[in-house]
Amino acid sequence: MPRITLRAKGQITLPDEIRRLAHLEEGDVMEAVVTEDGILLRPHRLTDLTQAWFWTPAWQQGERDAEADAVAGRGMIFESGEEFLRALEERIDDN
Repeated sequence: MPRITLRAKGQITLPDEIRRLAHLEEGDVMEAVVTEDGILLRPHRLTDLTQAWFWTPAWQQGERDAEADAVAGRGMIFESGEEFLRALEERIDDN
């Protein structure tokens, strides 16, 4: 079992193996709870895990790309779902 040393100002360093197994990265926020057995550290996610996909680098790049397309006037606006589907069908027929 890895041992951890309490340092100045109450700082501790979690061994690499523990950080890797717990999927922790620098800057992650932790909650500390005192239990009967000792101190429990658990990650405190600032983002709801059901929404974490939105904050992935790939999705954020897509958001920036979409914003750039909108600013440049590349895109179309449809008033209804039916209008959108007709436009898709026309593009299919043209190809």
